[in-house]
Amino acid sequence: MLIYILFVLGFVFLIKGADLLVEGASSLAKKFKINDLVIGLTIVAFGTSAPELFVNLSASINGSTEIAIGNILGSNIANVLLILGVTALIQPIKVQKSTIWKEIPFSLLAVIIVGIMANDIFIDGAKNSVLSRIDGFILIAFFSIFMYYIVEISKKNPAALIDEEGIKKMSNLKSIGFIIMGLIGLVFGGEWIVNGAVKIAERIGMSKSVIGLTVIAIGTSLPEMATSIVAAYKGKSDIAIGNVVGSNIFNVFWILGLSSIIKPLPFLASSNTDILVAIFSSALLFPFMFVGKKHQLDKWQGVLFLGLYAAYIVYLVF
Repeated sequence: MLIYILFVLGFVFLIKGADLLVEGASSLAKKFKINDLVIGLTIVAFGTSAPELFVNLSASINGSTEIAIGNILGSNIANVLLILGVTALIQPIKVQKSTIWKEIPFSLLAVIIVGIMANDIFIDGAKNSVLSRIDGFILIAFFSIFMYYIVEISKKNPAALIDEEGIKKMSNLKSIGFIIMGLIGLVFGGEWIVNGAVKIAERIGMSKSVIGLTVIAIGTSLPEMATSIVAAYKGKSDIAIGNVVGSNIFNVFWILGLSSIIKPLPFLASSNTDILVAIFSSALLFPFMFVGKKHQLDKWQGVLFLGLYAAYIVYLVF
């Protein structure tokens, strides 16, 4: 019973840990006069992806590689179909041209690259498919290219990168305390979630991969959901969709890259269905920018996204 209680508490620790880490580090950075660009690119961006990162690191170290891959694919699918679906229902999302022509295609490219790298059996005729350490370094290299792109566009429009009003001013001691508590929450939360997921999968006969694609993926995507919903309420559409698209790129190139460097991740052929769903959901965003009101994700499209996500979950479970 304890392991199930810790599994639920793990999500609380994970999400609150990421929140404390971002608050403490942002406050400390502002106090030392670190510019908004650096804060946005490092602390805030990495903070919203911290839950996925720590779950994957824990899963990789413990050998639960199905959870590591399932968490990333599931998070990317949930980010588009679930989070953008809910956000579009609250407020139609206007999208900038640069996001449509550069960032959305880049997020699609990320999933396609993983699909190619992970299919050694079909492409190379190998005995097993695996995301190797070499693959991990290649993914990190792509992540570096993306970061360079973000730096360049941020120089042209640095104000769009971060909402300064969201940074609380705290004493140095309190900021450091928040950072330490945040890291502790992330470490313990990630560990409890992975251990609980393995136990649940064994008990109900569901694969670790499906647990990673559903419960863990949705749980670790909660910070992105909260950020996008708040942004939608405030009418900041760029933050709402940029948060989702950026998170998907971070998840694949940074988190999956780092996870496979720590420990190569075996890839099951059955996961190709999830790769295809991730590709489909990312690809669907592009034509939707030209259907109905141009460069906008409307409420009816949000409903369609939610319907597709519900169908995908039903498929996974049954």
